[in-house]
Amino acid sequence: MKLETTNIDKSLLKEKNKIYHNIDKIREDFPILKQKVRGKTLVYLDNAATTQKPKIVIDAISNYYLTLNSNIHRGVHFLSEKATFEYEKARTKVKEFINALSASEIVFTRGATESINLAAFSYGLTYLKDGDEIIISTLEHHANIVPWQEVCRRTGAKLKVIPISNNGEILLEKYYELLNNKVKIVAVTQVSNALGVKTPIDEIIKKAKEIGAITLVDGSQAIPHLKIDVQSLGCDFYVFSGHKVYGPTGIGVLYGKADLLEKMPPYQTGGDMIRSVTFEKTIYNDIPMKFEAGTPNIEGAIALQKAIEYVKNLNIEEISEYEDALLRYCEEKLSDIPDLIIYGRTPCKAAVVSFDIKDIHPHDIGTILDSEGVAIRAGHHCTQPLMQRLGVSATARASFSFYNTFEEIDILYQALLKTIKLMK
Repeated sequence: MKLETTNIDKSLLKEKNKIYHNIDKIREDFPILKQKVRGKTLVYLDNAATTQKPKIVIDAISNYYLTLNSNIHRGVHFLSEKATFEYEKARTKVKEFINALSASEIVFTRGATESINLAAFSYGLTYLKDGDEIIISTLEHHANIVPWQEVCRRTGAKLKVIPISNNGEILLEKYYELLNNKVKIVAVTQVSNALGVKTPIDEIIKKAKEIGAITLVDGSQAIPHLKIDVQSLGCDFYVFSGHKVYGPTGIGVLYGKADLLEKMPPYQTGGDMIRSVTFEKTIYNDIPMKFEAGTPNIEGAIALQKAIEYVKNLNIEEISEYEDALLRYCEEKLSDIPDLIIYGRTPCKAAVVSFDIKDIHPHDIGTILDSEGVAIRAGHHCTQPLMQRLGVSATARASFSFYNTFEEIDILYQALLKTIKLMK
């Protein structure tokens, strides 16, 4: 079932969507949702910034330190061997989750930001030269802008930007015009963190491949909402952060095709990324260890595995369907509020409503909502070029997860009416 309109029939969800039917039980898995904020029950609508963690993830971190704490890949004792096994099992779980060809194509990092930097500085600085071109889009998070700017500064390459429509949709015809034999890298988000707009990523990758360009997909906002298949996408790199998909902070993933990772130099050097070291020469380890210098976030990887298992158990298609219903319901409700403008109003979205209210600063909106126990994000969302394109300095952003409810959107609606009454 696909919900195409804003006229949400919740009875259909109740009959066919397991998440809707089991929402109370699901919310029990997230202890933080029970707490009071400013004397009100927490309504957490800042999921695009970070998702809350189910108890199974929290327990995995605790259990690691209670029973497994040891360094990996280096010890011959029980704890080290067990920790190594669990860490590498997590890598295999990520490989299966995004359908990579091999676990060796999964590099653990601190997050999507480090993953992009790794690709930019290892591949980009090695293979780009003066006159080459890199294409990104207007929708990008700063983490997918600044590294490429730095690569351009160091190599003499040029950064080109795909424009968007007033609704935040990528203008494909303008993208086609940017493509030429000078373009070596195309790096584009799959879902905008600021607007929730989905990009036509399949077409973007297809056209980039036709000219032989390397592609990187920022999947940070896509990974919790959509089924990801990197082989089907055909991208060369795919990045995401664990904390966006119900895992802990400080753990992220860089997927890279094995043939590319093999020829890329290390991003950092030190222990565990080497095969042998002498004062005359160092021989680097095989992938992916070549890119994992030092002691990694072992418990983070193990906990990420538990988060992935949790999401898979719920079923990503069911998650997407339920969140889409929340999104359309929220857009419908907020459209009734005078002087409220929704940005990125398009059918092709994922779980984000970005808005402002005439003559009320988004920070004021966020502050008053907080007094009602409602957590949203207010600001430029690390997308200042996008805000400039929209003609605003900031927006208020409500973003949803499968543990959110229609009743919470009603609370958001009433809190926004109170905001207008107080401020106007």
